[in-house]
Amino acid sequence: MSPSIFVERLSQLVKTPSVSSHSPRWDMANAEVIQLLANWLQDLGFSVQILPVEGQANKLNLIATKGSGAGGLVLAGHTDTVPYDKQNWQQDPFVLTDRDNRFYGLGATDMKGFFPVILAAVEKLAGADFKKPLIILATADEESSMSGARALAAQGFNQHGQARYAVIGEPTGLVPIRQHKGIMMESVKVFGKSGHSSNPALGDNAMETMHAVIADLLAFRHELQASYHSPGFTIPTPTLNLGCIHGGDNPNRICCDCELQFDLRAVPGMSNDELRQKIKQRLARIAEQRNTTITMEALFGGVEPFEQELDSDFVRAAEQLCGKESESVAFATEAPFLKAMGIETLVLGPGSIDQAHQPNEFIAHDQIKPAISIIAGLIQRFCL
Repeated sequence: MSPSIFVERLSQLVKTPSVSSHSPRWDMANAEVIQLLANWLQDLGFSVQILPVEGQANKLNLIATKGSGAGGLVLAGHTDTVPYDKQNWQQDPFVLTDRDNRFYGLGATDMKGFFPVILAAVEKLAGADFKKPLIILATADEESSMSGARALAAQGFNQHGQARYAVIGEPTGLVPIRQHKGIMMESVKVFGKSGHSSNPALGDNAMETMHAVIADLLAFRHELQASYHSPGFTIPTPTLNLGCIHGGDNPNRICCDCELQFDLRAVPGMSNDELRQKIKQRLARIAEQRNTTITMEALFGGVEPFEQELDSDFVRAAEQLCGKESESVAFATEAPFLKAMGIETLVLGPGSIDQAHQPNEFIAHDQIKPAISIIAGLIQRFCL
């Protein structure tokens, strides 16, 4: 692989918009990115499947396989990017710009840059006999709903055990990541009754009930942080953040309804479903005490906490190739979905998460060659 081919591939990926967002104003298809990857992988001898994501128009996943049998290696990445504020970029976000030993562009590090690394690593091993399959996954909508990963799970990916190991190439500075926190985002709504503010008995103030809800959520946060501690994380306890609140419409009216949105990031060993159920039970008690209606619903499906056991041969191999011990991060990835399919999983890729989701996103030149060597080393170790 010549450097010019790497740059051309990354340039084509960056110039092909594939934003995913909860907002219809921003949300885009990823079909063109998937087709680019399919063409390149077919040229390298992979058999390619392109699978629609159910219920998502023009959203696609790709599964590309080289070799056959069971117990192979997955290299996975998402094809979407977050939205962008063009006015704050020093250059067009969709034009790959080479400056200061960095490649600038939307998705350059998070995480379109991982795909040219995969292709270069495969080319480095051209002509090798694949004794175990190498599987490339490219997914949709990781940045918004994780619908691509959810679709793969629903479609029974790995039901025949074709994959035993997986690397998700999120930007980790080429440090193997074996743990991350989960995330759930929830909406709590209180339904009261409006009335003239001069007589509180005329209504049921939803904002006052929400005050009790907030106090209870903060008490629950304290209980969780006293009960769960995971020392591998910079912040070793679960976090619960009160993100936004909206309620009422005028100072002289009793507040009729109020909504709070919060997120909760659990550490490994905790379950989003169990947390959600405990919160609903607490809210039900408040609703009964105050004789009012409180509902809670998930803003998206959530991501479970992720942990790959430290004594895994896969973890040890990645640590040796990277020359770094495995670590933990606070951000969530598609790793729990692959782990739930019986695949030993790590998060490992070039670039820094510090550059993601902001103007002038870049991947440094000096991350690229080491990334190719590490991925080629993993392919050699687990497929050849």
